[in-house]
Amino acid sequence: MPPSNDRRAWQRMLSGRRLDLLDPSPLDIEIEDIAHGLARVARWNGQTKGDHAFSVAQHCLLVERFVHELRPKCGVPLRLAALLHDSAEYVIGDLISPFKAAIGLDYKGFENRLLSAIHLRFGLTAEIAAGETALIKRADRISAFFEATQLAGFSRREAASFFGTPKSVSTPRLVPMPAAEAEAAYIDRFRRLSAGL
Repeated sequence: MPPSNDRRAWQRMLSGRRLDLLDPSPLDIEIEDIAHGLARVARWNGQTKGDHAFSVAQHCLLVERFVHELRPKCGVPLRLAALLHDSAEYVIGDLISPFKAAIGLDYKGFENRLLSAIHLRFGLTAEIAAGETALIKRADRISAFFEATQLAGFSRREAASFFGTPKSVSTPRLVPMPAAEAEAAYIDRFRRLSAGL
């Protein structure tokens, strides 16, 4: 067995980039890799209704939509941060919250280092302001409520006890997409936001 300092700590992406997981560089991050990975990571550990998994890519699209509905005059940087809020999961997967709490290591710190590199790669500040982070988290919980009730078998009452009852947003109709469609939709939304549309 090789010494621990010789172990591979990088992930090779389909773009050819090699992302160092312990010290991620913004230069090794491409939106196509993010979209490809997120479209293939299932929310709810895949325990959802439908012919396809409800992907993290679809979830991020929904969160960005809710951020805009909750704060219609917000700027592109906040909407882009909402779209990218779970982008670290293109490399590390979507661990459900109960598991994150149980693993006992600084998982959040690891995730935040990667998210900071992603933000810098796409022209955002490494860390989002507390008020904006709170708004994204609120939109994230709203999305979780609708995903739980429409796709993951939760009753409205049970979902409300975990995520709160959504207010001030339209009710989406969630239909899990094939991975290729989710990937294309994510890239399209990223490009439109980046162009200021």
